[in-house]
Amino acid sequence: MKRLIVYILEIIILFVLQSSAFHYFQLANIMPNLLLILVVSTAYMRGRMSGMLIGFFSGILVDLMFGSYIIGLYALLYLLIGFLMGFTNRVYSNDDYTLPIVFIGISDLLYGFFYYVFEFLLRGRLNFLYYLRRMILPEIIYTIAVSVLLYKLLHVINNRLERKPEEEV
Repeated sequence: MKRLIVYILEIIILFVLQSSAFHYFQLANIMPNLLLILVVSTAYMRGRMSGMLIGFFSGILVDLMFGSYIIGLYALLYLLIGFLMGFTNRVYSNDDYTLPIVFIGISDLLYGFFYYVFEFLLRGRLNFLYYLRRMILPEIIYTIAVSVLLYKLLHVINNRLERKPEEEV
């Protein structure tokens, strides 16, 4: 129950930061994808099911607030990334901070590619290299930079939730 409340709070806090506060920290109209960091971190630390659930509910929240003509696109993208990155739970190490950052970068690349396919390619916009250079790569760099700090915080929260009651005394 405590984990569920923490997950809900993490989704809401990161959504609010991503949709409001980080607009002031845009670099070349690019913002980091905080919810993607949460989805990948959860999937890496907890597995496929947790990653998929966090991804789905994060995506639904984004769809409800900012959804385009395809309702459920963000829910599908985040759910898919949560599922795929859940396989990385097998190599989870409690003291490794570099591997999840690499997974976050790969996930942001996948997210950007699939977003391009559903939002632009299906409407006949074929200039993928422009989108890759101007949107995907800068977002990956910014997301990775922010994920260095945010992953450590999410890792500490996960470790606190993993503790058994007798260890807390």
